[in-house]
Amino acid sequence: MARTCDICGRGTTRDASRSHSNIRTLKRQYINLQARKVDGKNQKVCANCIKTIKKNAAKITAPKPAKKKPAKKTSR
Repeated sequence: MARTCDICGRGTTRDASRSHSNIRTLKRQYINLQARKVDGKNQKVCANCIKTIKKNAAKITAPKPAKKKPAKKTSR
């Protein structure tokens, strides 16, 4: 389908623009789709999914902080 995210399936929404006399005219609001390569395939992905993918990739690739070893007690 056109204008839908290939990952989450979000698509266009309908809204009404109102004139000064309060007449309703229906309009479509399109999501922010961008062409990206995900898992080796070119896909149309919404900006929200791009942010989520980057966040999850940063969590996976970020090194975990090393645990500090407790100091040995020495007797005097």
